[in-house]
Amino acid sequence: MSKLKLTLACGAYDLLRALIDGAVAPPGIDLNVLTMASPERHGRMLRHVEFDVCELSLVAYLVARDQRRAFTAIPVFPHRRFRHGYMVKRTNCGIEKPADLNGKRVGLDTLQNSAGLWMRGMLQDHYGVDLKSIEWWCQEEEDVPFEPAGWMRIKRVTKGKNIDQMLLDGDLEAALYPETLPSIRNHSPKVALLFPNPEEAEIDYYKKSGIFPIMHTVVIKNEILEQSPWVAVSILQAFQQAKEVCYRHMKDPRNFALVWVKELMREQEAIFGSDPWPYNLEENRKDLEAVVRYEYEQGMIKKRPKIEELFFPASLQEIQHYI
Repeated sequence: MSKLKLTLACGAYDLLRALIDGAVAPPGIDLNVLTMASPERHGRMLRHVEFDVCELSLVAYLVARDQRRAFTAIPVFPHRRFRHGYMVKRTNCGIEKPADLNGKRVGLDTLQNSAGLWMRGMLQDHYGVDLKSIEWWCQEEEDVPFEPAGWMRIKRVTKGKNIDQMLLDGDLEAALYPETLPSIRNHSPKVALLFPNPEEAEIDYYKKSGIFPIMHTVVIKNEILEQSPWVAVSILQAFQQAKEVCYRHMKDPRNFALVWVKELMREQEAIFGSDPWPYNLEENRKDLEAVVRYEYEQGMIKKRPKIEELFFPASLQEIQHYI
């Protein structure tokens, strides 16, 4: 019996390396894996649905789903990241603590960006920031057009300008950006991190919230799921197996050019347990409920779905129903 030929677009992560290299293959599928960076991959999937299977921004997926776009996620989350180290303030403008952002001008890449949504949500829930008081400056157009909540004060960066330069020029007081801004990389004295010790702040946030922010999920075209629902199971199993290969690889310190790798691994396990990247629904419920709430409150989605409605299948435990 011939295998089903599908194309997967994803990032080149260590968690996915075995899948990318072909050491792990989804049963019944001849998978052509294309690795590419997030902005290109997300844009091509959201605007043109170019791939059969795609690693996609979780936030953008919820917006697209709310607008009945033609793909559905499986509970795989290959990219997660804490974001305290991506919150930047302009020095000498009166911002000493997060709540000092209230009433200020803050730059974003887009509203729909997962990193930005998480940062706004964290600041609102845990650090006394009133999102309604802030003037938000967006640099890029949204991948999926939507109408933000009426209370959000949105401005558009004019052509030829960018968030980093506006920060340096005094046109903004802060920025919540998905990548490290050039001014931070270049150690400009005009800017500084909102959280001077991001790791300490992120560990504290995790211990209090139980959330390790999800940036991306994996989606499959609906037409494939309708014709061959077993594909969701096969793809989910392959991602899980690739992750397990990665974890075995990580047990050997020879595989890393890090001096204190064993100590770092022990620290990580003490905080997160043996699997910081679970691929299921229940262990990610807090994260997913937070994302849905943030998007609903900020007008990105018109309906507030139940978590179970977002994924097919909802967990590895449901696999038997599709085999």
